[in-house]
Amino acid sequence: MSSTDADTFWNGLYAARPAAADPRPNARLVETVTGLPPGRVLDLGCGEGGDALWLAGRGWRVTAVDISAVAVDRLAGLARSRGLGEQITAERHDLHTSFPAGRFDLVSAHYLHSSFELDRAAVLRAAGHALRPGGLLLVVDHGSTAPWSWDQDPDARFPSPREVAAGIGLDPAAWTVERADAPRRTATGPDGRTAEVTDHVLLIRRTA
Repeated sequence: MSSTDADTFWNGLYAARPAAADPRPNARLVETVTGLPPGRVLDLGCGEGGDALWLAGRGWRVTAVDISAVAVDRLAGLARSRGLGEQITAERHDLHTSFPAGRFDLVSAHYLHSSFELDRAAVLRAAGHALRPGGLLLVVDHGSTAPWSWDQDPDARFPSPREVAAGIGLDPAAWTVERADAPRRTATGPDGRTAEVTDHVLLIRRTA
């Protein structure tokens, strides 16, 4: 499927639902970042913008990217309305063809899954190389299918965090896996339903 197909799908997905007035941050981001000194962060696949807004509100300078122009425009508007327009740079990127410029203390990739053409390992490898020494790459993937997920493939397989790390292929002499596990939590979907879900959490630090 082409990039045009991906644009159409993701723009349609966001346009079909009302803009979130107060999008919430992802739980694994909050538990990872709380206590860290603020710096520069890249939010890959920012979606509704809950992570970007939460980070900016705590002093981080955020580059937030998504393939959907609808999502990016909504986030930029929310950032301005909250006085965070200087803290958040919202950019549209199709990560299959372009990657945002810059060096970061944190790169966050939450649920960066797509049924469209995307070399995810290459994207995450580029993310690892975009880190400053000491910086963290946080990759959080689905480990189960939530009832409200757009992808209800019954044959879906969820690679383990260690498998994801191996696929990224970062040199262990310069990048160290600090966390690779599969915690469970109670999640709330866009329609207010709750369900127990599994997250696959991978945290990699650039050491050199």
